[in-house]
Amino acid sequence: MLWLLATIPVFAAAYWAYTRHKRRQLEAFGDAELMEQLMPNASRIRPTVKFSIVMVALALLIVAVARPQFGQSERTEKRQGIEAIVALDISNSMLAEDVAPNRLDRAKQMLSKLMDNMVNDKVGLVVFAGDAFVQLPITCDYVSAKMFLNSIQPNLIKTQGTAIGAALNTSIRCFGQKSDASRAIILITDGENHEDDAVAVAKRAKEEGIQILVVGIGKPEGSPIPMPGTNNFIKDRQGNVVVSKLNEDMCREIAQAGGGIYVRCDNTNTATKAIQKELDKLATQEIETQVFTDYNEQFQSFALIALLLLVIDFFIFNRKNKALTRLDIFGEEKQ
Repeated sequence: MLWLLATIPVFAAAYWAYTRHKRRQLEAFGDAELMEQLMPNASRIRPTVKFSIVMVALALLIVAVARPQFGQSERTEKRQGIEAIVALDISNSMLAEDVAPNRLDRAKQMLSKLMDNMVNDKVGLVVFAGDAFVQLPITCDYVSAKMFLNSIQPNLIKTQGTAIGAALNTSIRCFGQKSDASRAIILITDGENHEDDAVAVAKRAKEEGIQILVVGIGKPEGSPIPMPGTNNFIKDRQGNVVVSKLNEDMCREIAQAGGGIYVRCDNTNTATKAIQKELDKLATQEIETQVFTDYNEQFQSFALIALLLLVIDFFIFNRKNKALTRLDIFGEEKQ
C-alpha cells in the first residue's frame, strides 16, 4: 500500500500546472495589480495551504491503510489440549446403509460433533482406502477441518481396499515433532478387506505415546453396497451382490494393540460420547506454551491526525474571510 505514496508528487505536479495555467489566464485579462483590486477577497495562499493539508492527510491515510506495526511482546501461557489425527475409511464399503444415512455420512456427523467440543486441541485428517494420504495437516482451524470433512467422498482414492496399516503410518507421520501434548489417532472403519499388518503399526504407535481409538461403523451382519448414481448394488465377478460386514474382531485387536478402546458406531450417540470421554481423559495434561503476540497496530494515530487535518481544511476557505481578515493568519496583508 505504501506505493500509493508515489501519487502525492503526481498530484502536486498537476496542482502546480493547474495553478500556473490559471495565473496565465488572469494575466491575459490585464495588469496583475489591477486584477487584485478587482478581486479583493481572492487569496493566492489559501488554496495552496488547503491543497498541502489535503496531501498530508492523504499521505497519512495511505500509511494508516498500510497498517504500520511495531512493539512485540512475548508471554507464556498454560493450556490443556491434545493432538488428534482422524483416520477415516473412505472405501466403497463405507457407502453401505446399515447405519443411517450411510456409514461414511454417519462418520462425518460423529466427527463434526467431536470437533464442536474441541477448544485448545489440534486436529488433522487422513483418509484411506487401498492407499492413504493426508487430507488436512494438523491444525487448530476447526472451520477448515469441518470444510475438508464435508468434501470427503470415496472417489478421492481410486485404489480400493482397507489399508489400515498405511493409514496408521500416515497418521503417525502427520503429528510431526514430538510435543508435550497427549496424542491420539481416531480410526474410523468398517474393517473389511484388511490388507496389511495394522496391529504391528498400532503397537509402534503405542510405544511412541500415541493412543489409538477405534470406531467400528456398520453392523456385523452386513449390508449391500449401493452403486453411486444408480438403484443397483455392487456385485462380484460372479454377479452376486456384495455384502459388506463390520469386522469387529479386527477393530478390537487394533484398539488393544494401540492402548485405546473400541466402540461401535450405530444410529445413536453412544460412540460419540465414548470417544469424547477418552479424549477428555487425555486432555488433563497441562501444556506450557510460549505464545508470541501480534505486533501492536499503530494505524490509529495516523488516521486520527489525518482526520484532524481534514477538519481543519474544511474550515479554511479559498476566499478571504472578512471577519478573520484582522488576524492575518496567512500573512496576506503584508504581501
